[in-house]
Amino acid sequence: MAKGAAKAQKTKDLAPRERILAAAADLFYRQGLRAVGVDAIAEAAGTNKMTLYRHFESKDTLVAEYLRRAASEAEAHCAVFEARHPADPRAQLVGWLTEMADAVASTDDRGCPLANAAVELPDKRHPARCVIEQFKLKSRKRLAALCRAAGLRDPDLLADELYLLLEGARVSAQSIDAKEIAGRFRKMSELLIASHCSETKRK
Repeated sequence: MAKGAAKAQKTKDLAPRERILAAAADLFYRQGLRAVGVDAIAEAAGTNKMTLYRHFESKDTLVAEYLRRAASEAEAHCAVFEARHPADPRAQLVGWLTEMADAVASTDDRGCPLANAAVELPDKRHPARCVIEQFKLKSRKRLAALCRAAGLRDPDLLADELYLLLEGARVSAQSIDAKEIAGRFRKMSELLIASHCSETKRK
């Protein structure tokens, strides 16, 4: 069975709510939140609007759940770095950097889904806004904790520098050669990390 057909069959086997979420995640990420209507989501999920609204009271509720899932998947990657390099925060940081550089270089990557959504959802009262803000804050704190555990100077500042650089790289990769941007992101990140090493660790 072809890869695309296998994926379609796997999606078809899901319960209606999961099919709706899978279809919404794909469409929202590729086309944007505002460009995708509930009719298109229902059709892609092989269901109808009545079923969609039975599981999600509104499109906004569906958007919030889509982003909540995206946040959970991103957080799961952090556990992978810890499992690969237990008790070695510096190696975990390198693993994070490698993963992020690979994501920036990928032609299938449209950047962070939560950052993309934040641009489309300026209303602070939207149910998805708190999902986005909590995820970004938690991610930044986790990165700062990792920098601190790695013994790097000014870990909070370094975390901000790396995070801002990553956000900029993922946006830039949408309009400039993604592989080139990924290479520069990695090189600049490595230089930043080196600049936060203590004098004793540099020698």
